Amino acid sequence: MNAGVAQVERLDFRFVPRRWAFADERRAKIDAHFAAAQRANPRLWNGRVLMLHQQHIASGILHGAFLETDYASFHAWLDWGRPAAGVWDCFGAAAVMGSDGAFLLGMMAPHTANGGRVYFPCGTPDLDDVRDGRVDFDHSVARELKEETGLVAAEFVAEPGWTLVYEAGRIVAYKVLLAPETGEALASRVHEYLAQGRDDELAGVRLASRLGDLDPAMPEYVVSFLKHRWR
Repeated sequence: MNAGVAQVERLDFRFVPRRWAFADERRAKIDAHFAAAQRANPRLWNGRVLMLHQQHIASGILHGAFLETDYASFHAWLDWGRPAAGVWDCFGAAAVMGSDGAFLLGMMAPHTANGGRVYFPCGTPDLDDVRDGRVDFDHSVARELKEETGLVAAEFVAEPGWTLVYEAGRIVAYKVLLAPETGEALASRVHEYLAQGRDDELAGVRLASRLGDLDPAMPEYVVSFLKHRWR
């Protein structure tokens, strides 16, 4: 894949476990790197995550296969600039759009690995997203949306298909969810959820409905998606 944006009708992801040579060959350096990261942020946890190791688009479908690895290896690979290692950081994101066209984004809390960055609700897939040998991005997106904002994906109307934003070593699959209320009303609901202390990943929410709302705190794959929608 070259860098850019594409639209696909659906995702066909399988869970196909295999060894990841990058993690095996750099084990000692990875462990040392993650130990240093944990000293700086003791809340980092070395869980298990899924990474894409095969992918291609055919007939409007993104086909792919995921392997399982530890977060420490994934974290090191990201920190070291996503070097070529036979994998992609592939995850789903919930792009909730209000009736007024405003998109809802969250600002990450300072204690998280990406404190201060502004994203759509998203997260690296894990084994909870595996269903009968398939990696279910609808489930992953709905879970992350609920955990981060308290919003329930089933409340909204999902646009058909997925918007893919891809760059070196990364593929983000956006699912657009259409809300019946305005962006401000959505933001108010999320603020109430956060005020209850039921999630501490987000420090707040942001709305974006025009180019002037773009912010340096937004990663390029967020900016690329928004520009594509507003084009």
